[in-house]
Amino acid sequence: MGHYAYINALNKVVEVVTGPDDGHNGKSWEEWETFHSERKGITCKRTCKKTFLGEHKDGGTPFRKNYAGVGYTYDSNLDAFIPPKLFDSWVLDESKGDWAPPVDYPDDGNPYVWNEESQQWDLVSE
Repeated sequence: MGHYAYINALNKVVEVVTGPDDGHNGKSWEEWETFHSERKGITCKRTCKKTFLGEHKDGGTPFRKNYAGVGYTYDSNLDAFIPPKLFDSWVLDESKGDWAPPVDYPDDGNPYVWNEESQQWDLVSE
């Protein structure tokens, strides 16, 4: 089975569905659905459940950086599904198709939470 994202005119994913594999019965589901939905301002793009942050979980070829989710944005220049931006200061890591903080998460084993005002990681106190 294939998975497909329906994208509105603002490039936002509005629905993700399961359908036949692309090429089933000699048809491209992505092209077929886009053709029949265009007049509603909707396009259809295939997405892969095993792709996350630009990597394929089984070591295969990553597809469109991330599995699409409702509220994600489709970036046609990157051919990628991008999750919603969590904080204004975070920037897009194009290799992963995800937002990254301007300061790396501390690697000391402690839990932290992002502080947008100070733009740093704050240690979570117990």
